[in-house]
Amino acid sequence: MYKYDTHVHTSEASACARSTGPEMARKYKELGYDGIFVTNHFFNGNTSVDRHLPWDKWVDGYFAGYENAKEEGDKIGLSVFFGFEYHFGEGSEVLVYNLSREYIKEHDEMCRIPANDFINLVHDGGGFIVQAHPFREADYIKMIRLYFDGMDGVEVINTSHKDEKFNERAYWYAKSYNYPMTSGSDSHSTSYIYGGGILVDEPFKCEADYLDALKNGKIRALLGRTEKYIV
Repeated sequence: MYKYDTHVHTSEASACARSTGPEMARKYKELGYDGIFVTNHFFNGNTSVDRHLPWDKWVDGYFAGYENAKEEGDKIGLSVFFGFEYHFGEGSEVLVYNLSREYIKEHDEMCRIPANDFINLVHDGGGFIVQAHPFREADYIKMIRLYFDGMDGVEVINTSHKDEKFNERAYWYAKSYNYPMTSGSDSHSTSYIYGGGILVDEPFKCEADYLDALKNGKIRALLGRTEKYIV
């Protein structure tokens, strides 16, 4: 089986991250992963890229975390894919995959439009969306928001959670509404990667392979902190 972490941050683009793309790539290779999805905080989230830059320059700077990790991954035999974590407000976040740099550059409105319009914009560009840690509780989160239309999957295991009830509630939500389920570490540093991710039978060659796995029951197990959960 092949092991992928679907939710990884790097310091080039996430202000809360402490390790660079190459550092994260080397650590994940050491831990036995076959690939990672770099999902840094986007323009409307906790980004470390200067928001005063023109949009196209900001996008180029934002891609550095992914590109640095991919360059290292190509050297050491780790697949690295692009995604981003988008902030809807009040702590509600989603993971977006399979959008190109060119499409993002063409749509500088994506951080100013309502949630439903953003969801449609992503799908129009061939992307897909996973609701991240939907039941997380924290000081900066003022409410729980669930998006019943437009989500392509739900992150039911986020191993940055020390309190398992957040994951248990996410599992209940996905099961209740028949959403495909996935798992990620939400790691921000090489010093704390507590498992997380998915197991599949065939290797991913591109971001769209992840959507195929989600939609067609090809995820064989979800990885938690200490054990596997068969889907």
